[in-house]
Amino acid sequence: MEYDQLKGCANRLGQWPDRGRRMQLGLMVAMAERSAFGGTPRFADMVEMTRLAADVGFDAAWFADHLILQQPPDGAICGVWECWTTMAGLAAATERIQIGSLVACAGFRHPAVIAKMAESIDEISGGRFVLGLGAGWHRPEYEMFGFPFDHRASRFAEAIEIVGGLLREGRADFTGEFHAAHDAVNRPKGPRPQGPPILIGTDGPRMLRLTARYADAWNTVWHSDPAAIVPLLAKVDAVCAEAGRDPATLARTAGGNIALPGYLGRRPNPIDGEPEAIAERLRGFRDLGIRHFICGIDPCTPRSIEWFGRVIELLDADAAP
Repeated sequence: MEYDQLKGCANRLGQWPDRGRRMQLGLMVAMAERSAFGGTPRFADMVEMTRLAADVGFDAAWFADHLILQQPPDGAICGVWECWTTMAGLAAATERIQIGSLVACAGFRHPAVIAKMAESIDEISGGRFVLGLGAGWHRPEYEMFGFPFDHRASRFAEAIEIVGGLLREGRADFTGEFHAAHDAVNRPKGPRPQGPPILIGTDGPRMLRLTARYADAWNTVWHSDPAAIVPLLAKVDAVCAEAGRDPATLARTAGGNIALPGYLGRRPNPIDGEPEAIAERLRGFRDLGIRHFICGIDPCTPRSIEWFGRVIELLDADAAP
């Protein structure tokens, strides 16, 4: 599907949820061993944190899609709860807050299955789901679980063709080098006829072009300085123009790590300081037109979420929608 086939459908800013704020706020919920939670968060911990995030004013709870993490300096394996089953459970256990993947890896599942799962979680949540999707990047988990790591952008290009068709039109008929869907249908449909919003997280040129064609929102992470995203915003404008799309119809989202009292050092390059200083830094992203900012707080515990509520109060106090 080309962009002109999607006009008035997926590629409208109206498809992105409006929460009555100039810049919405999301919480990256800890779901891994040795995460900013400290120990291993259990499902009950994630329920508590997600519900509390809604209470203090967060608009969305976001969940990473990894099977394992194995990173420097020690290369030790860090386990991660499975993203989609976790999101489904939290969609059922909450009432107000949006639930989103940041970002689901297109390389781990067939794209038609991704579309079906997205539709189902949107139904479970009553229309609160956001499908964040990307090509993946962490080679060790691909190799450990037997997924091909090559041609990730090409595989993603085919996957988003199928996902977009099934969510937006309810049907996909596509045969590519890596994926196929033979007159596949997506039924039943959830609470939104055109399915949940699609967010693509990327900074690469080819993936940005796919974002301009298929997505409702674009995401970039993890930034501590608003100035760092200015060149990226210009690239997004350029690829939208190349696709014949009004750049104003693509929601811009970003994320940054934030050090709170008791910082564990699990989320690097953080924004830090007292609530007033953190709020001032986030205003810089808001002034650049960022519609949603995802906060990777460290530590990520019920106590720290409550502490962050003061930052949200400060941002709301000086912002007219």
